[in-house]
Amino acid sequence: MVSEVCAQGSPRVSDGFRWLQLFIGVIAMVMIANYQYGWTFFVPEITKKFGWKASDIQVAFVLFVLFETWLVPIEGWFVDRYGPRTVIFFGGLLCGLGWWMTSRAETLGGIDGYYSAMIICGIGAGAVYGTCIGNALKWFPDKRGLASGITAAGFGAGSALTVSPIQNMIQSSGFQDTFFYFGIGQGIIICFLAFLIAGPKSGQVPAVSGVSSVIQSRRQYAPTEIIGPISYWLVACMIVLGVGVFMWSEGQLFYFQLVLAGLIFLLGGSIVAARGQPVFVLMYFMFVIVGAGGLMVTANLKPIASTLKIADVPISLIGLQMTAITWAATIDRVLNGLTRPFFGWISDNIGRENTMFVAFALEGVGIYLLYLWGSDPLWFVILSGFVFFAWGEIYSLFPSTCTDTFGSKFAATNAGLLYTAKGTAALLTPFSNRVQEATGSWDIVFLIAAGANILAAVLAIAVLKPWRARVVRRASDAIAAEALPHIVARAS
Repeated sequence: MVSEVCAQGSPRVSDGFRWLQLFIGVIAMVMIANYQYGWTFFVPEITKKFGWKASDIQVAFVLFVLFETWLVPIEGWFVDRYGPRTVIFFGGLLCGLGWWMTSRAETLGGIDGYYSAMIICGIGAGAVYGTCIGNALKWFPDKRGLASGITAAGFGAGSALTVSPIQNMIQSSGFQDTFFYFGIGQGIIICFLAFLIAGPKSGQVPAVSGVSSVIQSRRQYAPTEIIGPISYWLVACMIVLGVGVFMWSEGQLFYFQLVLAGLIFLLGGSIVAARGQPVFVLMYFMFVIVGAGGLMVTANLKPIASTLKIADVPISLIGLQMTAITWAATIDRVLNGLTRPFFGWISDNIGRENTMFVAFALEGVGIYLLYLWGSDPLWFVILSGFVFFAWGEIYSLFPSTCTDTFGSKFAATNAGLLYTAKGTAALLTPFSNRVQEATGSWDIVFLIAAGANILAAVLAIAVLKPWRARVVRRASDAIAAEALPHIVARAS
């Protein structure tokens, strides 16, 4: 242990202990990775067995992402107040239960169908994800980009080692047994890790970053200061619920996803702009438009390759021969993991918005090239990997940017509020399938995703950077003004 003791709080812990806590969080993230990144291998098998359309099956994926993301602020609230252990254990139980249910499901809807099962998976995975990211942000205020990136890498690259085992088990034992054994195994490991993880106490961690290019606030914003009063959100939720019931009664549940995304920006954005921190709306919008393209590829990697008729084409790389889809899925997951600590580390040194500009621009170019050359099996593997490398960093850059702006005291809750943007982005995933079914190709989807990333790159450098600097400066000035009378009184 380091002997340094702060004026208040516990003794400063060693860096080794901080990294141990980060490692525990990474392993927990690895255990939930397949719930998102392994889903694409099950979709064709579910279609083959039950004859459902892919766009209908992908609603289960959307529900998973919605409940994985939209409940994270609530789970983060429990973490901020009671610590991470109970939330992680609860998440592990639900993760195991969810895939056990998918192994037995024979309907899409209903209490025992795929939709219900993936909702339970989403709640469990979100509890683990939000807790681990929030814990990393708290343990490493001096290296937020790197720490959140390493933790998020566990989720992005965690399924890389199981790409072949999952596909092999699906072929040898069927997708239902694969759901069962992987789900139960992953759930048990998460529950065990819950007993090892801990959150930092006051005084145990160093001060915030001193790098001038990294703009960090000393003010600790409560969640309601960012998004506005809870009463406003309750009214907004009732409006959304009413619209949802009406559209369901009219048989328009599919299009409710698009309406819901619009209502989130219209109602939610208005509340935040009027009663919270408007800069949060910009961060949320950027997260959504960048996240939507990556989620579309994540959920449809194999269907895209099948549409291009290259999924089962053998490719030899580094002395190994595998099918194009197996190579793509493996490389994508590795690069999707590596990008998170890489760009997180870059952002710790050159600033969050500068890093966003580079990464989002690269992804826009990568998606456009995938649109041009994706029908070639080798280029499909290379470019899909490039796209994931330029996409996965959003899960380190946005949480660290949020905590830099609004403080670390409520880091799990506040970062969780921003993370719900991933759920909003997921609302567009089945729509991309519907566009493909109508046009017979993914061209329009690729072009929209490429344009959205270029827009986000421009917004990062031209709008978010100066706006966020003003917000942090105003908060610092307010803190200084409040402290001045006390300083004068002590001096006199």
